[in-house]
Amino acid sequence: MEENMTCNICPRNCSAKRSKNPGFCCMGEMPVVSKAYLHMWEEPCISGVNGSGTVFFSGCNLKCVFCQNYKISQENFGIEITTDKLAQIFINLQQKGAHNINLVNPTHFVKQIREALQKAEGLKIPVVYNSNGYEKVETLRTMEGMINVYLPDLKYYNPEVSKKYSAASDYFEVATAAILEMYRQVGGVVFDENGLLKKGMIIRHLILPGMAKQSIKILDWIKANLPGDILISLMSQYTPYYKAEKHPEINRRITRYEYDMVVNHCIKIGLDNGYIQERDSAEEEYIPDFNLEGVDF
Repeated sequence: MEENMTCNICPRNCSAKRSKNPGFCCMGEMPVVSKAYLHMWEEPCISGVNGSGTVFFSGCNLKCVFCQNYKISQENFGIEITTDKLAQIFINLQQKGAHNINLVNPTHFVKQIREALQKAEGLKIPVVYNSNGYEKVETLRTMEGMINVYLPDLKYYNPEVSKKYSAASDYFEVATAAILEMYRQVGGVVFDENGLLKKGMIIRHLILPGMAKQSIKILDWIKANLPGDILISLMSQYTPYYKAEKHPEINRRITRYEYDMVVNHCIKIGLDNGYIQERDSAEEEYIPDFNLEGVDF
C-alpha cells in the first residue's frame, strides 16, 4: 500500500491512508498477527489429524457485538510484522505438519497476504481464506489462483439485524455477491486421499438466539443460488461474549429447539453435505489463547 494511496479494499470504502492513519478496520498498512499455530478445532476436513496452520489477523471490518475473538478483532491485540516474516510464518507452519494455511480474517490485509504468498517459496499446502463474508468482489478477484479453499461466514439475512449487531446494514447483499465470486474461483469441493479438503468452499452459518427463521432464509438462498458441491457448516457454538450483555435478546445460548429447527430444514431442502455441531461446542476451550504463539520470533 503506497504512502498516499487510500484504502477501499473492503465494502466500508473508508478511503483511509493507512500508512498514516488506521482504516475502519483499525489497522495500519502492515499486517498485525496475534497467533499462528496448528489449530485442531476447525471442520474435520480442514483440521485433519495434524491441525490447520492458522494465522489470526488483528482488526476487522465488522463490529460484531458478540465476537468471541474480540481481543484481536475489536481490541486489536497483536504485533505488526513484515510480509517477509508473514511468508516465513507460512513456511514454518508447513514444516510443523500443517495440512493447510488458514488465513483468519484476512480481508483488510489482502495485498500484504498476496505479497507474502508470492514470497513463500516452497509452500505446497492449500491456502484457506477464512472470512466473515463482508468482502468486495473486486478485491477477491485479486486473489484468484492463490486461494484453494474459501471458508466464508454467511451471518445475517435481515439488514436491520446486521446493522444492529455488526454495523453493516448491507451485509447480506455484499456477502452473497462475495460468496458467488468465491465459488466461481474454486468451484466444487475436492478432497485428497485422507479426506482433507484440497479445493472448494465451506459456508459457515452461526445460528443466533431467536433468529432460527432468519437462518432458514439463509439456507434457502444457498439452495437456490449454489450447486450442491459445496459444504455447509451449521454452528451451534454461539456464546454471548464481548458486548452481547447489552442486548438481552441475544444474551443467551441458542436452544435445542432453535438448532434442531435449522438443522431439520437444512436436511429437508437437500443441503445435507457438511457439518453440524453438538450444542456443547459452545465452550471456551474452542477459543484460542491469543498469545503471539508462532509470531513473536
